[in-house]
Amino acid sequence: MASVVDNDSVLAIDVGASTTRAMLFDVVEGRYRFVAVGQAPSSIDAPVNDVLIGVGDAITQLEAITGRTFIDSQTNSIISSIQPDGSGVDAITATISAGPPLRAVVAGLLADVSLVSAKNLAASTYARVVETISLNDTRPAEEQIDAILRANPDLIIIAGGTDGGASNSLQSVIEVIGLAAYLMPKDRKPTVIFAGNKKMDDEVRELLAPMSKSLHTAPNIRPAIENEDLLAARKELARAVVEIRKTQLEGVDDIDMWSGGHLLPSVFTEGRIVHLLSKLYGEGKAVLSVNLGASAATITAGFGDRLFSRAYPEFGMGSSVAEVLEHSSTENIARWLTMDISPERINNYVYAKALYPASIPATKDELQIEQALGREALRIALAQVTKNIPVDVPALKKDLLPLFEVIIGAGSVISNAPTPGQSLLILLDALQPVGVSTFILDQNNLLPALGAAASVNSILPVQALETGAFSNLATVVAPVGSARYGANVLKVSLRRPDGSISSVEVKHGGFEVLPLKLGEIGDLSLEPRNRTDVGWGPGKKAVIKVAGSALGVVVDGRGRPLDLTSDSVRRRDLIKKWLWSLGG
Repeated sequence: MASVVDNDSVLAIDVGASTTRAMLFDVVEGRYRFVAVGQAPSSIDAPVNDVLIGVGDAITQLEAITGRTFIDSQTNSIISSIQPDGSGVDAITATISAGPPLRAVVAGLLADVSLVSAKNLAASTYARVVETISLNDTRPAEEQIDAILRANPDLIIIAGGTDGGASNSLQSVIEVIGLAAYLMPKDRKPTVIFAGNKKMDDEVRELLAPMSKSLHTAPNIRPAIENEDLLAARKELARAVVEIRKTQLEGVDDIDMWSGGHLLPSVFTEGRIVHLLSKLYGEGKAVLSVNLGASAATITAGFGDRLFSRAYPEFGMGSSVAEVLEHSSTENIARWLTMDISPERINNYVYAKALYPASIPATKDELQIEQALGREALRIALAQVTKNIPVDVPALKKDLLPLFEVIIGAGSVISNAPTPGQSLLILLDALQPVGVSTFILDQNNLLPALGAAASVNSILPVQALETGAFSNLATVVAPVGSARYGANVLKVSLRRPDGSISSVEVKHGGFEVLPLKLGEIGDLSLEPRNRTDVGWGPGKKAVIKVAGSALGVVVDGRGRPLDLTSDSVRRRDLIKKWLWSLGG
């Protein structure tokens, strides 16, 4: 494990689909802190088509903010060690979420076993499964080969067979993949990842290495029929994704070189830091991160030693934003608005956003549409996630979000909301959490950078998180129960450090807010009414310690699942009331 070296500074580069960031972490008063961030529009698209331009612009802005020099004006490269004049940086990390979704073919033995795991592995990065091959496939081999050729994959993931088990069945699947890859043009050869029966690694390497752009072998993602383990394979997948990006995007090779060959996909490093946090919080303290980015909506959950990570390119808020309409409707988007906006205007905004993903809302109407889009994208993505979360994860009610100790929100739609209340309401509406959770806003999109920095120094992310790098939005209490609108569901009392006490009877259907300043620690007493559950069982009381935040303690008494009335006038009035309760 890396050790802390006094004054080791880290420059973290993050190349997003619409924004490129350069972040500086350094030792201040003996502890690592997030110092500053420089931001610039990403330069992956025409007319620039070179990620280095956006990186250079972001670092230039960081230099202006910090008064330090990171780029050598003569070589136009990063000064990779601290110089006597204070210029340079000790270490460089880099992450990337930019680039088109990867076209992935997944292959396995059984459709409901290894193929499912291969799909889950593909879903943990910026990829779309465009074709599947399995032993259950009834198509003749030549039709399977044609299907792979038509899919034109960037990536092929092969799984199947328990470690040490029979290999004949898997061999026929591998031969189909090999023949298809042989027929592909040289410049379109796919990257292949084999994560099946370890006994077949050598055979797979002999057959597929000459036919692929690159071949990666990873530990079996299904070592036993009842056991799925993606963690080790995700590391190989991360490097494979970077290799593909090098062929797709100009400048990625240089950034990988600057980082010492450790450029990683942002979704991978985000998973790494969430996994670390969930283990630090301890058993039963689950952590959830949601990032509504331009390239994808990513949802990462840590349950102690277990990690659940999904990327949804179809729900990104950039060039693919119009795909939200394929999974939802303008009516569903309109139900989150406080004003009457026609479906045509919503459609026009969505398609304009897809054409100009870096654009920002220019009016209040556009801001509301964008926030409503974000709610829908996150809601639909989460509905897919909740179907796949392990059944033994603690939850208050089936089909609702499990209990999470910490929920972290990121992405410009959330972090650039005009008020903390709006940021929180987007998350509450989309996620509908239950029980008691601490909501944190990652306003500078630091989570992927911290995950990458963890490989340079394992202490850095922990200390940076403790020193105000993130914004503590609120402690949210979301009771679950059966009650009519206006009925008492919970009595809440908050004792502050100065001895003052605030108490409120929470009624079903609205919010209550009890302020608690940043830096203060209060005692929160929860007394459920009518067998309402706040996480300790129906009707069971609890007293917990809570930390101060931007909004203090927020009690979401709207019920779960959230019921948005079909009466549009009443619904808009309710949403206005909710916004007003959280500060507008």
